[in-house]
Amino acid sequence: MISLSKKVKKETGKSHMGSSKISTRVSIRDKLLIKEVQELESNLPGTCRTYFPNPNELHRLEITITPDEGYWCGGKFKFLIEVPDEYNMVPPKVKCLTRLWHPNINEEGAICLSLLRQSSIDGLGWAPTRRLKDVVWGLNSLFTDLLNFEDPLNNEAAEHFSKDKEGFKSKVREFVHLYARR
Repeated sequence: MISLSKKVKKETGKSHMGSSKISTRVSIRDKLLIKEVQELESNLPGTCRTYFPNPNELHRLEITITPDEGYWCGGKFKFLIEVPDEYNMVPPKVKCLTRLWHPNINEEGAICLSLLRQSSIDGLGWAPTRRLKDVVWGLNSLFTDLLNFEDPLNNEAAEHFSKDKEGFKSKVREFVHLYARR
């Protein structure tokens, strides 16, 4: 694995000669990510691991969450986080790569989490003061305390829970067994 100092050199080695706003934003994004990745790796929840498919691209990372409690305990769930050029003014794009039965994550991998929204009615949406660690902690919490059956993305899963909690639990276990074994 490439050391963080080599990642830094690769990320900041871009030319700053151009005056376009995109190259300036990319530069700002990359500078922020160098610091944030260091902070993230030292402050991860015990149930999370990071992986950089290309260590020279700090703006594209995978997070693996292995819940140690709750309905999804025993599963291993992968998420892809892509940080856009306009970061930190816009939130990262996040997709769940593991199929699961969850009220706040649909079967296509879309995620309902306030802090991933540019604007949110609950006031908890993205803000430039948020960081990657907030995203990771938020994703991790979708398996425990942020689990929300009242404002679902996957209405079928939420209805299943409200009508048949044991059936819901059984389907979650089935999905874990089929798609998310550790």
